[in-house]
Amino acid sequence: MENSGGRQELQRSLNMKDVLALAFGTMIGWGWIMLAGSWVGNGGSIGAMIAFGFGGVMAIFVGLTYAELTPALPLSGGELVFAYRAMGYNASWFTGWMITLAYLGVAAWEGPALARALEFLFAGVLPQGATLWTIQESNVTTTFLLISIIGAVVMTVINYRGAKASAVFQTVATVAMAIGGISFAICGTATGSIDNFMPLFTDGKGFVAVMLAVPAMFVGFDVIPQAAEEMNIPLSKIAKVLIISICMAAFWYCLMIFAVAISTPGAVLDGFVSDDTAVPVANCFAYAMNNPIFGKIMIIAAMCGILTSWNGFVVGASRVIFSMARAKMLPELFSKVHPQYGSPVGAVVLVGVFTCLSPLLGRSALVWLVDAAAFGTVVAYFMVSMSFFFLRRKEPELERPFYTKAGTFVGIMAMLVALFFLWLYLPGLGSPAPLTTIEWGLVGGWIILGVILFFVNKMGKNGKTPAEEIEYLMFGDEYKRF
Repeated sequence: MENSGGRQELQRSLNMKDVLALAFGTMIGWGWIMLAGSWVGNGGSIGAMIAFGFGGVMAIFVGLTYAELTPALPLSGGELVFAYRAMGYNASWFTGWMITLAYLGVAAWEGPALARALEFLFAGVLPQGATLWTIQESNVTTTFLLISIIGAVVMTVINYRGAKASAVFQTVATVAMAIGGISFAICGTATGSIDNFMPLFTDGKGFVAVMLAVPAMFVGFDVIPQAAEEMNIPLSKIAKVLIISICMAAFWYCLMIFAVAISTPGAVLDGFVSDDTAVPVANCFAYAMNNPIFGKIMIIAAMCGILTSWNGFVVGASRVIFSMARAKMLPELFSKVHPQYGSPVGAVVLVGVFTCLSPLLGRSALVWLVDAAAFGTVVAYFMVSMSFFFLRRKEPELERPFYTKAGTFVGIMAMLVALFFLWLYLPGLGSPAPLTTIEWGLVGGWIILGVILFFVNKMGKNGKTPAEEIEYLMFGDEYKRF
């Protein structure tokens, strides 16, 4: 919708339950069902849980910066808005562009993940279809493309119909996923053995291997600021929901690690992890109950995780693109709001087109996008941490419904956490798992594309927009400074 000043605005329709489901469901996703077995193998049962607990603590430092800034500036765009307020137009553009890479990269992977889940669920029944081409030894088949594209269309339609429709879908899918995971934890514990829990620890290298998974696994709480403009809850509660969602995600990952470790002997688990056709947590549930039907049940729950993550990243990507367009940083087309549903339709359709086309690259190639997305996420976290630090000094009078205690310490720690994770991806500095050449090519290509769009935008009509108008478009009457 458009207010009397010509500024496009989104409908306030999300309640507390919607926001919690959005953040938690987005964070959990599908990764745990594929990777929990390797976490146990790499770090040991207790070592893996400590790694995720430690990762959760580090995420909370970053989360506390979000927790203060989001209710202070509850506007669609989140990181984009914070960076603009603290560091100006250029830093804001860069931040928005990098978090868009983060959301699109993960969203691109969800269609292939859905295809993988359905292949496991209907093994021997679902036809593979004709092989169209091969990329990185991954066959792109008609069945793979059909499932991925249909999934992308469905998610686009749900988000096209507005935030409330997206939230209802998110809540139902998150509850279904949680029921499946908790059932596995209970049954796996009841039928398992403490002997399976060995080894408790491995070595430092294994611990670091688990830590490398942490940034990608906790991505998702940052969609809360993207949807802040659409929340119909007290501002002070936004911060609490954000921190609670991080704690819930840390607990979930530790619970799944515990269930995998206690339910399945190490030798059997190693076989599941090394089998390219297996889905380790589902195989563990089937093993624990000595019945393959329980593996199918776990897959259904995990598919709900795919959909919650997918939905959340569509929300995140579309809101950043919408906010950039509203502030004259991208073409105006992407700032259009549906008159009935109140959704940013131009941005939603753009994200939908991207997720429809990305499966053409095949499963293996999409791993590059996911890794590039993780790097984009950490860059955005660093920019938000700096924004928090600078705004404490630049605008101490800014009304903050949630005020983070020991702000200087938290801000510095949040920046150090982001820098630590950035180091994990950098080559030539002793990093245990730097990005590959192709992945750096994707990151570099995305930045170059951004630079081109930045200058094209600056040289066009949008570049002539007065600073006062951009300020109003970015913040609205309630939060603008001048």
